[in-house]
Amino acid sequence: MRVSRTFFLNLALAFLVVTSSVRTLHGAEPVRREWQVDGVSREALISIPDGAKEKPVPLVFAFHGHGGNMRQASRSFQIHAEWPEAIVVYMQGLNTPGQLTDPEGKKPGWQKAVGDQNDRDLHFFDAVLKSLKEDYRVDETRIYSTGHSNGGGFTYLLWSARPDVFAAMAPSGSAALKLRGTLKPLPVFHIAGENDPLVRYAWQSMMIESLRKDQKCGEGKPWNEKATLYPSEIGTPVVTYITNQGHKFPADAPGMIVKFFKEHSKKTSDKE
Repeated sequence: MRVSRTFFLNLALAFLVVTSSVRTLHGAEPVRREWQVDGVSREALISIPDGAKEKPVPLVFAFHGHGGNMRQASRSFQIHAEWPEAIVVYMQGLNTPGQLTDPEGKKPGWQKAVGDQNDRDLHFFDAVLKSLKEDYRVDETRIYSTGHSNGGGFTYLLWSARPDVFAAMAPSGSAALKLRGTLKPLPVFHIAGENDPLVRYAWQSMMIESLRKDQKCGEGKPWNEKATLYPSEIGTPVVTYITNQGHKFPADAPGMIVKFFKEHSKKTSDKE
């Protein structure tokens, strides 16, 4: 039986269409990129969506916890799979003394305060943001940060040190009690384990209550079947997802984080 050349061409075209659809559905596979920051080589995994040079796209930064790495973060956060239309950056920390573990700094993490480690991680963030704006059409009304544990703490630090960059934040398993009362109001999705043995829930609860007060939030109501929304008089709501999973980053959190981010841009937040 003779099979025509047209048949094979059509088959190849169909394969390309299916492949493109799968890529769009699951997001571009993150690839490694390197920067020189203050004379030190820094790296991150970056997922770039199709058309990022032609049209404005959202940008999400994601930070691993102390002792983690960018590859583990890309697997656990999966933001690029949940939001394939966004540029997603999984940044790699350097060996850093931990506040609760690893006091000798044998594992990678993030600076804990402005001025700590000569602000090497803030400078890293600045360099990555600058380069992405140069290379792609980043929508400056839709830039976000998320992170777990020490990475969540660094998300709070970015909120404090670079408040005008972001549209919304999503820290997990973290608290920034020294920053209470100093953060510019922003929409925030905070994930906490009520039985967290490392970053105690009492500390996280104090942080959440401070955010609710500063952002003029009212009584809570369901945001979905698992999370609670505290509406804000000034358009900067607080959403909390409280689990019984201890210090673990919940497997169902990425979809909620992306849903929350999609609900907030700097433009709409300013109008609310």
